Order: sequence, then C-alpha cells, then structure tokens
Amino acid sequence: MRWVKQGLALRILLFLATGVGGAALVGAISASLKAQQPTVARQVGVIKNINGNSITLTTDQGADIIVQVASNAAMVRVAPGQTDLKNATPIQLSDLHVGDRILVRGQPSSDGKSFVAVGVISMSRSDVEAKQRQEREDWQRGIGGLVNALDSTNRTITISVAAMGGVKTVIIQTTAGTVLRRYLPDSIQFDEAKPAPFDQIRPGDQLRARGTRSADGSEFTATEIVSGSFRNISGTIRSIDQNASTLTLMDLATKKPFLVKVTAKSQLRSLPPELAQRLAFRLKAAKAGTPDANSGAASPSGQAANANGGQRPAGAGAGRPGGGPGGDFQQIVNRTQTVAFTDFKKDDAVMIVATEGTDAGQVTAITVLGGVEPILAAAPAGSQEMALSPWSLGASTGEDSP
Repeated sequence: MRWVKQGLALRILLFLATGVGGAALVGAISASLKAQQPTVARQVGVIKNINGNSITLTTDQGADIIVQVASNAAMVRVAPGQTDLKNATPIQLSDLHVGDRILVRGQPSSDGKSFVAVGVISMSRSDVEAKQRQEREDWQRGIGGLVNALDSTNRTITISVAAMGGVKTVIIQTTAGTVLRRYLPDSIQFDEAKPAPFDQIRPGDQLRARGTRSADGSEFTATEIVSGSFRNISGTIRSIDQNASTLTLMDLATKKPFLVKVTAKSQLRSLPPELAQRLAFRLKAAKAGTPDANSGAASPSGQAANANGGQRPAGAGAGRPGGGPGGDFQQIVNRTQTVAFTDFKKDDAVMIVATEGTDAGQVTAITVLGGVEPILAAAPAGSQEMALSPWSLGASTGEDSP
C-alpha cells in the first residue's frame, strides 16, 4: 500500500510540475520514480547445488551466486533450442536437478552475490547433453577445409578439402538462414565462436560447416558455419618453460621463433613411431603419385594397414579422400593418445595449430602434436595434406573430424 501511495503522490507532483512548465522537476521526479521500482534482472547458468529453495548457480560468466526461489515463482521446462514458451511444461522446484541449465528472473542483491527468483526457465541436463551429442555428430558429418574464394553476390564459399589422396574442391552454399560464427583472435574454444557477417570470412581461413552434402560431394548446403584464421606451425622446440606453460618453437617455414602458450584446454598428442613412419611413407608416395599413396604399406595378406595399426580390406573406403577410415590426417590425430606438457622436450619436432593471435610473435596452441620427425623429414616445407585442423569436438566417425 505504501508503494501505491508513493506512486500516486509522485504522479500528482508530476502533473503539477508539467502544469507550471517545470521540465527539470519532471526529469528529476521521473528518475526518482524509476529508481524506486524493484530491479528486475536475469541470470543464466548451470545448477551446482540445491538445498531446499536455495540454488547455487554457476553463471555463464563463471561466478557462483545463491538463488532463493520465491514460493510463488513461475517455473517451466523447455527443450534445448526452443525459442518461445508456447510448448513449455510447468514444473515444481523438486523437478530441478544438479547439472540442469536454468534462466532465473528476479531481483539481485546489491553485491550481486545472491538473487531472489520469481521466474525460472529450465532445460534438463540430460536434454542438454543429448542436444550437444547431436550437434557434435552433425559437425562430424559436416565438412572442413581452407577457404579459396568467396562470392558475396551468390553467398557461396569455395574451400579445398585436404586428404592423403590429394585436395578436393567443394562449394559451400549459404542461405539467409545459415548461422555464421567466427573464432575470436585469441580463442581456442569452438563453442566460444561469435556471430559474424559473411564478409568477415577471408581466403586462407579455415572453415567448418554442417548441413547437407550433394550426391557427388562437390557442393554442400550449410545450416551453420564456423570460420577463423589460424596458424599451422611445424618445427623443433628450442626451449620450454614448464612454469609458464610455454615453449619456443623455431618455425621451419619462416625460420622465425614463435612463443607458444599451452593452456589447460589445448590438446596435446603424440604419434607412435611406427605410425609416423607409415604416414611419412604415404606422404612421399602421394607426392610421387604412386599407387600406395592412398593405401599405406601393403601387408602380406593383401590388406592395407589403417591408421590404428589394424587391418582393413584393400580398397575399402574407395571414393573418399584418403581412401577411407584413417585416410584423413586429422582423423588419425584425433585417435592418437593424449600426453602431458611435461612429455615434450627440447629439440623435439612438433606440429602445432594455434590461434592467429593479436601478437605477431606469440600464439596460443589449440593442438600440439609430437612424434612427427619422419613426417617433417618427408615434407620439410609443410603440406596441406598434413595440416592440423583447429576443430576439437571429439573423435570423428565422419570424413574429416572437427
């Protein structure tokens, strides 16, 4: 009742002020009225803990806040990707679980560490994880390569897709509904790519798309595209700073040193010696145009050894770049064992894909691959077939893993 009386009094004052031309007074009173209204805000994040009607929420910014759910709070559940509440399902506080993703609406405390929620919109953890698995599979079935050319009029992008057997050109078709995202200069996380217009894509960029492939594989209609500028650097480690998690690499191509920062999110892998030798053999064969370029060293049984060291029927996977499973270098890398930063030593040969970065002499590693001495000996100037990909969504079952 007090709020009603105060509001009525202020409205009367506002009316009186306008009647006598008091513009300054009108502005002051309007600001006062707005300041006295309860602040309504929202927070989005994942439930860390639930205790009665109190929820510990880890926000998307990484902070933990305490959310008190009001007894009369409106609570609903929606499916991931749903854009309105038309099909939302009413729920109770007891229906929420640790790991669920929620949006809360209400009044924050003055210090921002707590929140009184009058509205909660939730997505269950299992639904979110299922959605993420589906998206990863879509990306893995998609396509990736280097941008060769762009046609802004027709909104098409020509990319080259590399594999052991050579390079294939594919035209990416986009529509008004295609989602376009781009890596930030110093970001190494696929999920952190931000919306960006078509004209930010440049020749030489690496691009990943999900959508529908044409029957002959020459075109790809994209529903979503992620692009970015990255550096593929190969060379020997000159020094390592274990405390700073950095290594100095002498780049074979530019003959210049690079300071490479390795983070907890960087992928660290190493090729087994026998696999590195086999890849080097295949690279030499591909350069020479010999029949073994796509199949690897033939085994006595007439089968070709695949990238995992197992056997597959000779000719399996024909018609795909690289000759089938294990034929794509990035697939091979994704199946190798992970290692620790301490496993890398001075004078080791490594291949790195890194951010473009804002500092010309320093990059942040997305992937560091060791055990590549035979490969660099076979192609000291580098090879597009042996370029690492920045996409890191997990192991692939598709043509070229993200």
